[in-house]
Formats: sequence, structure tokens, C-alpha cells
Amino acid sequence: MKNYKICVIKGDGIGPEIIDEAIKVLDVVSAEFGIKFEYDYKLMGGAAYDVFGEPLPDETLSSALSSDAVLFGAIGGEKWDSLPRHLRPESGLLKIRKELEAYANLRPAIIFDELVDASTLKPEVRKGVDFVVVRELTGG
Repeated sequence: MKNYKICVIKGDGIGPEIIDEAIKVLDVVSAEFGIKFEYDYKLMGGAAYDVFGEPLPDETLSSALSSDAVLFGAIGGEKWDSLPRHLRPESGLLKIRKELEAYANLRPAIIFDELVDASTLKPEVRKGVDFVVVRELTGG
């Protein structure tokens, strides 16, 4: 059985809800394919600021660096908008991306035939859409 350590950062706002559902999916993958996931839950963003007074605690960064993967939710929210810039939840993003050497994220755009009528795009535009946006992450 393969074992993988995943640093789980639920984050703020809708992040915890999304991550809870993602964990359910990973648990099914684990059961079906004999892969063991060890989850290491850490705080980042506003949730970390509320507990530690900073958006990216050292223990979160350390866990992310020593894990096989990072499962990351959403960061930020109105509650923390009045904080000084260096303490806002989003300020930890550039640092963790730099430390993990994460250059880009991939944003696939696919419209499945079964869902083509659910799209807000014009029919002649949406049919057969299948591309990937590479979003650069290191800019300020």
C-alpha cells in the first residue's frame, strides 16, 4: 500500500466546506485503490491569524514542505480586510508558493456533452470546449 502525507489547509470562507468534501473523495480513492493518505491539518490565512496572529505560521509552512501534497482551500474574507497588508490572510500565499516552488496552477476548462446546455456560453462557443489555462503564481 502506498502512503502519502497531505498537508490540509482548509483556510477561510468556503474553504473548509470544499476541503471537507475533497477529503471524502480522497477517502473513497484510498479505499478503492489501496492508497493510504495521512492528513496533517494546518491553519493558514484568516483562521491562522485568529489563532496565531499571523497568516502563515511556521508549522504550516514546515508541514507543507515535508508533505507529498498540499490540499488548499480558500483564503481571506471581509473580516480581515482592515488588517495591515503584511497580516492579511492573502499575504501568506506568495510566501508558501515561493517556498514550495509553485510556479503556476492549471485551470482546465472542459464542457462535457451532458452539461453543454447548463453553460451560460453561446452554443456555438461552448460545444467541444477543452483547454487549459496556465496561471502564473509568482507575480506580486
